[in-house]
Amino acid sequence: METWYYTVVSIDGDYANLKRTDIESDDLKLVARALLPEGIAEGTNLKYEFMQYSIV
Repeated sequence: METWYYTVVSIDGDYANLKRTDIESDDLKLVARALLPEGIAEGTNLKYEFMQYSIV
């Protein structure tokens, strides 16, 4: 299983924009906040592994 790392770039209502940080990419991923851990804020670093996000 692969592991990916993201940073929360912005939060807009029930969604958050994530930027991948483990590779060079300018793309943003729109993710429902219900899928993210509680307590996230702009600038929070996340790890995606085994179909779950966790705060790093």
